[in-house]
Amino acid sequence: MPEMTSEMTSELTPELIKVEREDDIATVVLNRPDKLNAMSKPMWLRLGEVLGELSADDSLRCLILRGAGTKAFSPGNDISEFADQRSNPEQAKAYGAIMHTTLGAIQSCPHPTVAMIHGICVGGGLEIAALCDLRICGTSSRFGVPIKRLGLVMAYPEIAGLLNLVGHAATLEILLEGRVFDAAEAKDKGLVTRIVADAEVEAATLATAREIASGAPLVARWHKKFLRRLEGDPTPLSDAEIDEGYACYGSEDFQIGYKAFLKKETPKFKAR
Repeated sequence: MPEMTSEMTSELTPELIKVEREDDIATVVLNRPDKLNAMSKPMWLRLGEVLGELSADDSLRCLILRGAGTKAFSPGNDISEFADQRSNPEQAKAYGAIMHTTLGAIQSCPHPTVAMIHGICVGGGLEIAALCDLRICGTSSRFGVPIKRLGLVMAYPEIAGLLNLVGHAATLEILLEGRVFDAAEAKDKGLVTRIVADAEVEAATLATAREIASGAPLVARWHKKFLRRLEGDPTPLSDAEIDEGYACYGSEDFQIGYKAFLKKETPKFKAR
């Protein structure tokens, strides 16, 4: 990860990215409501650190990512930083290294991730949400990548998440047109998993997270790992990889799960 400079240290506080915990579910909050949760360099850095810490916490069963308040998930990067943080290719490359490390941390998180989307979710905000496993938004949510108006491109690591989610045609449409579009169109494109009434976004996301957390956590982690492998590597599966598909039968959670099913009881999984 790139080293933190003194100018970043002066702005960096853990409160830019808040973590709230409810049992085995953690909620990561982009906490800059006065700027609609626009992402700054210190926020990108701290978000990556937080994701790394939570990924290593085996007691977690689901992560929720959201913006503070109900006006926006995030409108993307703070444009005011461009004058002194991204004013030339060298600065942009250093900034991008931080962004891409963080996006990689979201993508590689072993725990299931759910984006709770209120309001605006565009640019870098959409890049973050696109890398979550599920995305739940309100009827008034808005999406898009209007960076053509700034003379900017979306770099390779940023495009990848969008491309993997919605495919070539939809990604190119989003980038070339640069429109900001509504939740229904986002659902049609495959950007969001579910649309609910604005007032129900938080409750619906929490209910989804609890449903995920009620399952066997090792199974969720295996399923994420298997999907990443199938999507990201065209080489044939090795014998060891194929065998891993049966490793669950040796887990304590498998014994707990099938025995609880036969007894019509609720399983209490132990992640081992």
